[in-house]
Amino acid sequence: MKVLVFCALVAAAAAWPNFGFVNDGTGGASDAQKQHDVNYLLFKVYEDVRDENLHKLGETFDPEADTSHYSDNGEAVHKLVKELKDHRLLQQKHWFSLFNTRQREEALLLYDVLEHSNDWQTFVSNAAYFRNHVNEGEFVYALYAAVIHSSLTKNVVLPPLYEVTPHLFTNSEVIQEAYHAKMTQTPGKFRSHFTGSKKNPEQRVAYFGEDIGLNTHHVTWHLEFPFWWNDKHEGYHLDRKGENFFWVHHQLTVRFDAERLSNHLDPVNELHWEATIEEGFAPHTTYKYGGEFPSRPDNIHFEDVDGIAHIRDLIILENRIRDAIAHGYVTAHDGSTVDINNSHGIDVLGDVIESSTYSPNVEYYGSLHNTAHIVLGRQGDPHGKYDLPPGVLEHFETSTRDPAFFRLHKYMDNIFREHKDSLTPYTKEELEFSGVAIDGVSIDGPLETFFEDFEYSLVNAVDDTPQVADVAISTVVSRLNHKDFSFKIDVNNNNDHEVLATVRIFAWPHNDNNDIPYSFNEGRWRAIELDRFWTKLSPGVNHIVRKSTESAVTVPDVPSFDSLIERTEAALSAGSSEVDIHEFVSAVGVPNRFLIPKGNSEGLEFELVVAVTDGKADAAVEGLHENTVFNHYGYHGVYPDNRPHGYPLDRRVDDERIFHDLSNFHQHTVKIYNH
Repeated sequence: MKVLVFCALVAAAAAWPNFGFVNDGTGGASDAQKQHDVNYLLFKVYEDVRDENLHKLGETFDPEADTSHYSDNGEAVHKLVKELKDHRLLQQKHWFSLFNTRQREEALLLYDVLEHSNDWQTFVSNAAYFRNHVNEGEFVYALYAAVIHSSLTKNVVLPPLYEVTPHLFTNSEVIQEAYHAKMTQTPGKFRSHFTGSKKNPEQRVAYFGEDIGLNTHHVTWHLEFPFWWNDKHEGYHLDRKGENFFWVHHQLTVRFDAERLSNHLDPVNELHWEATIEEGFAPHTTYKYGGEFPSRPDNIHFEDVDGIAHIRDLIILENRIRDAIAHGYVTAHDGSTVDINNSHGIDVLGDVIESSTYSPNVEYYGSLHNTAHIVLGRQGDPHGKYDLPPGVLEHFETSTRDPAFFRLHKYMDNIFREHKDSLTPYTKEELEFSGVAIDGVSIDGPLETFFEDFEYSLVNAVDDTPQVADVAISTVVSRLNHKDFSFKIDVNNNNDHEVLATVRIFAWPHNDNNDIPYSFNEGRWRAIELDRFWTKLSPGVNHIVRKSTESAVTVPDVPSFDSLIERTEAALSAGSSEVDIHEFVSAVGVPNRFLIPKGNSEGLEFELVVAVTDGKADAAVEGLHENTVFNHYGYHGVYPDNRPHGYPLDRRVDDERIFHDLSNFHQHTVKIYNH
C-alpha cells in the first residue's frame, strides 16, 4: 500500500477546485473528473471532505435554489431538505442498516435526489452538501446505489467497500492495532485472522464466508438488484430480477458446499424455524460507531423478535409459498392467478420469496427472505433487553461471515428446488443442437488452488484530522486463489453454414463426504457455473480456447482506493478525459479467485460438464456473438439469454441417458488440487 501518497494527493486536490470539467454532453464533466469527485466523496467519509472544490460546495450549495436542474422538478430534494430541517434524519456517527425501514427510507431520499439530478454539477453538488448533513452509512449506500444506476456515472468505478468502511470487513483486534498505529504515528501492517478457532469445524471454511471479495460480491449484487426497486419511479425494469436472486444465492450455496467437501465437512444443513440453531457465531467485528456486532451462542431455539416477526408468521409464509408451488400458481393482489408452472415461474417465485416490489402479492406472501435475515440476526438479543445494534445478517456486507447465512439460504434454495423439480424434465429433442457435436474437452494448465496474502488499507478505519499526517496502515489477510488455466473445446459443426452457439460450462462434486458418488440428478443441482459465452461455429471442426480469466461469472479485484486516486490524478494531470479502468466498472460477479473450489492435496474429483446449445434459439437480443465477456450477474436491459439460469441442468433428470446420448453434451471427471 502507498498510503503516504494520499497526503500529496489531498494537497494537490486543494490546488485545483475546477480542473477537468469539459462539455461532453453527459452532465458537464469528464469521466476523469467524475471519478475524482466520487473518490474524494468516499475518502475518509467520517471526516471533512479533503477536496477544496467539494468542501466549498458542501458549505455553500443550496439544493432547492434552482429546481430546473432536477428531472422531478425538485420533488425529491424538497422532501429530503424538509426532513433535514425538521431534524427527523438519523444523526451522524451512528450505525446504519438497510433492513431498518426508516433508515432505508432516509438513504433512498438521498438516492432519489441524486438520481433526479439532470447534470453532473447538480449530482456532485448535492452529494457534497448532504455528505455534511446525513448519516455516513446512509450517504455511502445512497451514493453507491446512485453511481451504479445513474446514466451520469456509467464509467465511474466505485472504490472497494472494504476500504471505504473497513469496520464491516475487518476484525476489531486489527482495528485496535490500526488506531494505535495512528495515535503513535507509526506505520503498521497487521495480520487479520478468521473468526473462531480450530475447535470450531466451521473455521475450516471461514476463508470463504469471510472473504472480503465475496462480501463485496454479495453487497454489490444487492445494490445492482435492490429489493426496493420500483419501475415506475426508476424508469426501467430489472429483467429477471427474481430469477437472478435465486441464481446468485443458489450459486453461493453450492459453492459453499463444495468448499465444505474440500475440507472434509458435510454439505450445510438447511435451517428450520422449529429446530435448534446449532452453530453459534462470534463476529469479532465492531461498528465504527455503535458498539460490537452481537454474538449468538450455540444450540439455541428461535425466539420471536419484538417488533419484527413471530416465528409462527414465518412458518405461515413458508406454507403459503409451498402451497403456491404445489398448485402451480401464485395468487396476485387483485385475486387473479399468476402461472408459475413454466420457465418464467422461477422469476415470479424469486420476487415472492425475497420479496421485492415486484412481488405479485406482498401482503399475502410477505417477505420471507428479508424478514428471516433480521430474525436470525437478532437471535442474540431478540427482545432488545441489551439494546444491541443489528447483527451481521442485517447487512449485506457482513452476512456471509456467519455460517448460519448459508443454512438460511439452503432453506430458501430447497424451496426453489421444490418448484424446479415440479417442472417437466427436458426431452432429448429439446436439448439437441442439430448438426453440432462436441468432439473433445480438455484443460490446458493445472486445476490447482493455493492461498495467498492480500493487503488492503485501513487509513479510513481510524479517526483523523487534516493537521495530522497519514501513516501507512494496512492489514494482510489470507485468501484463496487458483492458477490460470484454459478450457479447450473441439466442436464439429456438420451443417453447411455458420451457426451461433452458446457454450455453458459447469462442474459438480463427484462424491459426497462419505465418498458415495452423486447421481446425475443430485449432481446437476449442485453444479457450479464456471462460464457461459457465445461464439460462431464455422462448418467443420472448431477449436475453442476459453481462458479462466475470461469467465463471464467472475470479476477481478477492484483497484484499491490508493490506486484509483493515483490513476485518476494522473489522467487529469495529463489532460485526459478518461481513466483507463473500464474493466472494473462492474464488481458484481464472483471474485475471479473463486472460479473453482479449493479442492484438496489428494485431488478432489469433480464432474466437468460442457453443453453447446443453439445460440439462435437462446438469443433474446441481436448480436450475441459480439458480446462474449459481459458479466451476466449484473446485466441491465433485456437479459440476452432466453434460457433459464443453469440450463440445461436446471430441471430434474429422471433418466440421465438422455444427456449421455446428446452429441452436444460432454462430461468427464477432473481433479482439483490444493497445495
